[in-house]
Amino acid sequence: MYDMKALYEAESVDHAISLLVEHPEAMVLAAGSDVFIKLREGKLAGREFVSIYMLDEMRGVTLEEDGTIRIGSLTSFSHIVESEIIQEFIPVLADAVLMIGGPQIRNLGTIGGNTCNGVTSADSGATLLALDAEVELKSPEGVRIIPLSEFYIKPGVVDLRPAELQTALLIRKAAYDGYIGQHFIKYAMRNAMDIATLGCSVNVKLSDDKQVIEDCRIGFGVAGPVPMRLPQAEDTVRGEVISKDLIEAFGEATKHDVNPRTSWRATKEFRLHLIETMAMRCLTESIIKAGGVVE
Repeated sequence: MYDMKALYEAESVDHAISLLVEHPEAMVLAAGSDVFIKLREGKLAGREFVSIYMLDEMRGVTLEEDGTIRIGSLTSFSHIVESEIIQEFIPVLADAVLMIGGPQIRNLGTIGGNTCNGVTSADSGATLLALDAEVELKSPEGVRIIPLSEFYIKPGVVDLRPAELQTALLIRKAAYDGYIGQHFIKYAMRNAMDIATLGCSVNVKLSDDKQVIEDCRIGFGVAGPVPMRLPQAEDTVRGEVISKDLIEAFGEATKHDVNPRTSWRATKEFRLHLIETMAMRCLTESIIKAGGVVE
């Protein structure tokens, strides 16, 4: 049914890396929800694969001693949604991955596969960027940790070196502590089981009196060739008193960071309008969730 040259079953992370060294042309196979579609279409015919799906050491959500939230790369979307750690500290990630496919896909699909695909429409991408996520990578040379923003290179291409495996995503305590305001919006042609036309995620940290935005992070999917942060929009509101005018300035500033394209799902002009509108709405909802008032 599937035209594979060979399938190698990894017994541990170190074994997976050694298999990738022995078979440098092999692709890593996790849950396979995307790979098997390409195989059936004949796009990956004759390829070798290293399966890591049985590696439970790469599954689960844990809270480390320093407050870092560690999400194993093989953790399913359903596991993330149900995780008490995610729900307590970064519920916006649960909101985002709950928008992925249907129950079957969420039970099978993994957070590592979603990020390693490198596609701009990945529903987890914008939210992980707004959470200042880092990527843990392991290779024969050791462990490498880089910001997720540097992991994305271009459409479908991520910063994975030869024989390197993504083992986890890391959310540091400084990235979520005090950021009570979190909100995610996905715009798609259908309400369920559809690829995002745009995805927006915002995190805010307010002053003690709830009057000032101490910090703001915004991530977008499909606003450019890869999931992206919008630094100019963030700078526009950081340290400023909350007001409707500030929300509008935030929306206007998004235009300086994004570069959407026209596709069969939406024109560039429509996406630009959506980006501004979704950013304003996401920021407003985040402020309200953090206990602030927009007036």
